[in-house]
This record gives sequence, C-alpha cells and structure tokens, in this order.
Amino acid sequence: MKIKVLVVGCGNMGTSHARAYHQLEGFEIVGLVSRKPESRERLSNELGGLPTFGDFKEALGIAKPDAVSINTYPDTHAEYIRAALNADAHVFVEKPLALTVAEAQSLVDLAAEKNKKMVVGYILRVHPAWAKFVEIAQGLGKPLVMRMNLNQQSSGEQWYTHKQLMRSMSPIVDCGVHYVDIMCLMTRSVPVSVSAIGARLSDEIAADMYNYGQLQVRFQDGSVGWYEAGWGPMMSDTAFFIKDVIGPKGCVSIVEEAKGASDDVEGHTKTGGLKLHHGETDANGEFIKTDEIINTSDEPDHDGLCLLEQEYFLKTITEDIDLTDHLRDAVNSLRIVLAADESFRTGKTVKLVS
Repeated sequence: MKIKVLVVGCGNMGTSHARAYHQLEGFEIVGLVSRKPESRERLSNELGGLPTFGDFKEALGIAKPDAVSINTYPDTHAEYIRAALNADAHVFVEKPLALTVAEAQSLVDLAAEKNKKMVVGYILRVHPAWAKFVEIAQGLGKPLVMRMNLNQQSSGEQWYTHKQLMRSMSPIVDCGVHYVDIMCLMTRSVPVSVSAIGARLSDEIAADMYNYGQLQVRFQDGSVGWYEAGWGPMMSDTAFFIKDVIGPKGCVSIVEEAKGASDDVEGHTKTGGLKLHHGETDANGEFIKTDEIINTSDEPDHDGLCLLEQEYFLKTITEDIDLTDHLRDAVNSLRIVLAADESFRTGKTVKLVS
C-alpha cells in the first residue's frame, strides 16, 4: 500500500521533494500546499495535476495523509509538525526542527508518543561525496580543525527569500545546522562551548537581525571548528565556499571548481572533488606522499539528493527504523547554532558542557 503524502511548501526544496515522491513507487502525493497559488499550480501541472490547497490545516483535514512533508519557512515548522503528528502522520521536515531547543525536544517527544517517524532534512548526510569527506576526516587523527563557510551573494528573488528567512533566524542558524552536524559526525565528540560574531549589513532587515555571522565551536576531544555564513547583494563571491579539515596526519578539502554563482542552489551541495593531503614527511622533512584528488563528478544533483532523502524517509516507515540518534543529533545541532546566536547577542562565550 502506498503512503499518502501531503507536501507543504512549493519552493525550491518542496518542489524537489515533490518530484521525489512522484518518482518513488511507495508514495502517492495527495495534495500540494503553498501560500502562493502560482507556485502550487505550477508544481501540480508539472506532476500531472494534483490537488492543491492554500491552507495547511484545511489540507490536512481533507487529504488525510499518512505522511506530511514540511518545506516552509522555519517559523512555521513547529506548528505544522505538531499538527501533522496529532493527525497521526509521519513527518519529513526541512531543517531546522524548530526555533528553540525546548520546542524541538517537545516535538521529538511527541513523535515518540505517537509512534510516528520524523526525519529532519540534513541533505549532506545522504550525499555520497560528503559522506566520503567525513570518512576521510575521521582518519586524520585528533584533534581536528574544521573550517567551513557558505556565503551567498543574493539579489532579486533570492534576496527576498533570505529576508523572509531572517524574520525568524540568522544565516549562521539557518545554514549552520548542516555544517555543525557534519562537524559532530567528523569528531564524534561532544561540543563544549560556542562563541560567535556577526554584523548587520543592510537596512532592509530588522534592527535586531544580522545577515553575516561566524561561529566558533570547541569539542571535548580538543577539536575546533568555525562556520561562516552571509546573505545579501553586498556579499563577496570570493572564497564563499570553504570546506576544509586539518588533522595531525594531513588535511582534506572539498575542491571548489566552477560551481556557479554563490546563490545557486546546486552550488550549496556540489563538491567538484576532494583533495587529500598527507602530512607525513621523511628524514629530510620532505613529503612522502603526493596529494590525492578524489573524483566526485558523478555525484547526484539537487533533485537526486532529495530523492535519496525521500528513499530514506520511506525506509524509516516501511522498515520501522529507530530514529533516536537522528533526532538527538538534530536537537544538538540546533542547540549549538542557537548558542552561537546567543553568543553574538551577549558578546560572551556560551558553555554547553559544564
């Protein structure tokens, strides 16, 4: 029997996930929900004509889905998740799970109480090249130094979307959960403290918001990492994509090769290749091994990655996969980036472990 899924949000992510559900035998889309009629009608026409709704709760009552896919702005996530779980539906939700750690944990508890699966869209976890990046980093010894950023020079529709997102969270919170999650996977250690800096570079955003930020996180094993994110038409497109990990044995980097404009959704996950440098030297202090370039040119595109995410979501439901670790990591990564936001606002380092 197919799982009836209601897709909420028909922007970039919602469209890609809807295409995945449409392609997978195990799902049947029973409705598309969005605030803008043109976005849901466009997607409905693309997928052969599907029921569309302008109101989520109305759609939930009429479509009676087995699963709900939430791809809306972050400030709606908690409300929509709660409604879906209370309607006895499984949930796929784009990151972040909620806007506060307490709210996120309450949703995790509710999913357990309702015995429903809840998967958070950490797309890098299903990305073959990023999985290889994590695997190599784990072999570099300890401690690790992890340097990552994703600065997006945006204009027009992209800048409008960024301004909408900043009504509820900063770039280092919205994007940071992905990369902090990767850092936790690389170190397999407990984060102990977070500090952050930031700046408001536009009068078009709220006075208490900032569109550039950088966080620094320290781990129990001595590893350290920083993540930088900025949005807007003023952002530099020089060194906007850095993914670099250093350990005692060498370093591994994602090679950025002609990945396109920094506001290109494909460019957010595309790797170009991995460069592995071996730090071992001989008696004369010369390198023993040459650098290696690991080809990742056959990696999936954005729609392909969303398909992998939805294959996993389907598997969690049909095979009753335990998502305890997945949801713990989702809450912890949110805890770290929200601590970074607190650090920016207070000017103090936030301790996560006493």
